[in-house]
Amino acid sequence: MNSTLPPSPEPGAPDPSSAPQFGMPAGAPAPAPKKKRGKWFIAGGCGCLAIIALVVAGCSAIVMNGSDDGEDTSTTTESAPAAVEEQAPAEEAVAEEAPAVEEAPAEEAPAEEAPAEGDVPAEYTSALNSAESYSEMLHMSKQGIFDQLTSEYGDQFSEEAAQYAVDNLEADWNDNALKSAESYSETLHMSKQGIYDQLTSEYGEQFTEEQAQYAIDTIVADWNQNALESAKSYRDTMDMSPEAIRDQCQRRVKIDPLSTAEF
Repeated sequence: MNSTLPPSPEPGAPDPSSAPQFGMPAGAPAPAPKKKRGKWFIAGGCGCLAIIALVVAGCSAIVMNGSDDGEDTSTTTESAPAAVEEQAPAEEAVAEEAPAVEEAPAEEAPAEEAPAEGDVPAEYTSALNSAESYSEMLHMSKQGIFDQLTSEYGDQFSEEAAQYAVDNLEADWNDNALKSAESYSETLHMSKQGIYDQLTSEYGEQFTEEQAQYAIDTIVADWNQNALESAKSYRDTMDMSPEAIRDQCQRRVKIDPLSTAEF
């Protein structure tokens, strides 16, 4: 019978079970043990790790300080607008109150009216006194007095002073127009139409049409007598013929030509 068991070793041969497992030859000397350097490497590694930990801790402290400073800065920066916003309403309130101080219609309004007696400039008072004289003595119109007060050949008051005078003058302009018409009738023997034209002319008395019409409608005059007196004046002072006098009276006095038949 064939057996599967290995053959027994020969006498004196080494036991295969005691031979080295990694192919080392039999009877070879064992290699010298290596020096144990693992401990030094571990110690060095631990030291490096300690240094790295210190560096990381320092950086963390710097970063934390930087973040704290950033937070403080941001806090300060964010708190600044609050202070500005708190002050802004006060500035806006002052800005809104400023126009109220600039607008002073109450102070300017009295300028349009008659100023208080103590506040009237001397020029205004003088202009008013002159206007009263022109109204009472010469029976002038409002516009005529104003022109006389401001004329360079007249009183030479300022326009403001003259306007104050005519606005504050107590006068009956209709009565002034009537008295002027009576003067033209009595001294110059003018006709009704001639007096009206003289009262309203811009080169004459400058009364309004209403004032002049009131004077013509109110005056008591003998217009035929006025025509006769005018004709006599032409005859005595200018040595005019009856025909020339008649033509002159028609142009100047506007009367019926037959009214001059007496002379």
